[in-house]
Amino acid sequence: MAEPRWLDEKEQHAWRAFIAAQRVVNGRIEQQLQRDAGMPHTYFEILVRLSDAADGRLRMSELAVATLGSRSRLSHAVNRLEKVGWVRREGIESDRRGQVAILTEEGRQKLKETAPGHVETVRQAVFDALTDEQVGHLHDICAALARHSGGSYDSAAWETH
Repeated sequence: MAEPRWLDEKEQHAWRAFIAAQRVVNGRIEQQLQRDAGMPHTYFEILVRLSDAADGRLRMSELAVATLGSRSRLSHAVNRLEKVGWVRREGIESDRRGQVAILTEEGRQKLKETAPGHVETVRQAVFDALTDEQVGHLHDICAALARHSGGSYDSAAWETH
């Protein structure tokens, strides 16, 4: 068995800072969304992805990839979103097993009501602490980590946002 590639002191500090920042930021976002919208961040992200899609529709398999979630976890989340009327599902005629998730008008309205508080929390938790140069570095670092870890981050898809 090969010797572990231990982190040096600089890497250890960076790793611990990354973990601390991730926990604080995620915690603030989750708290705000639960308080103001009664939903977890995962549900909000599903609504955003559907809102960004053509006609507010995405195949469930595409939505799972976009949200970096498993199909079973996504199916459970979409079930919950259907129960509150924010999303509905339809079968695909050409693919008996395939389904499309569709953002409803109620879901679009919930997203519209929730987005201002969410973006303010993101701004306070992340961007208010950074310079413009650091924002560029943050993007580059996070995109590299996502790609290296097998994630599907495509910055070109977000350039119009």
